[in-house]
Amino acid sequence: MVNPRRLTAQPHGEIRRVFDDIFMVRGRFRMTGGPPIAFSRNMVIIRHDTSLTLVNSVQLSEAGLERLAELGKVDNVIRLAGFHGADDRFYKERFGATIYAVAGQVYARGFGQNVSAKDQYFSADVEIDETSKLPVPGAMLETISSARPPEGLLLLEREGGILIAGDALQNWATTDPYFNLLGKLMMRAMGFIKPFAIGPGWLKTAKPDPRDLRNILDLPFEHVLPAHGDSVIGGARGHWRKAIDALQLR
Repeated sequence: MVNPRRLTAQPHGEIRRVFDDIFMVRGRFRMTGGPPIAFSRNMVIIRHDTSLTLVNSVQLSEAGLERLAELGKVDNVIRLAGFHGADDRFYKERFGATIYAVAGQVYARGFGQNVSAKDQYFSADVEIDETSKLPVPGAMLETISSARPPEGLLLLEREGGILIAGDALQNWATTDPYFNLLGKLMMRAMGFIKPFAIGPGWLKTAKPDPRDLRNILDLPFEHVLPAHGDSVIGGARGHWRKAIDALQLR
């Protein structure tokens, strides 16, 4: 759920290297406007020379921002998930970052669907689609345009193919310390806690065409860095094939 403003960072872990010039950090997200459900989310950091691009942004603490500065300068933020983006404005205001969002996504209170102008609190600098030039060399965008709001996946053409996902591909094999008790109970009951999954909440709310999900299997990737759950290093396309094929049978 998009939150129009967060004054302080929520708890998060250390920035860790996943591949050369690709890093991840995991933090907490607490839902607003309802039960106090908290769960984890991941931000991917891509470095090119001294420039950093953040994907699935997570606001870091001052100590975390100091570590981020050791990696390079925050120049860009890419929003992949239509239901994410709460911390994009922070990086715009703090670093002057250019904000890229999938065409059709809006920054609004709630889940950003059927919103009026008064609900929108922020706008991306650049709207992107599959034909757009991206700020990351050797990257391409895959869009799930049938989802409402639209969803993106970012494919990096290195290491056999690295796919960065928002809500579409999740890998919460178990809960972690960034869940609160209510989050653990609710997310298990709602079917979120399972490996190599298509995000169940996203499926229910965004209602993507299964054919768009089937197209994911045509992408050349070996690894998935999801916004929710653990990274999958090696064999990722095969792991998600079962979940995607199952959707075709519905």
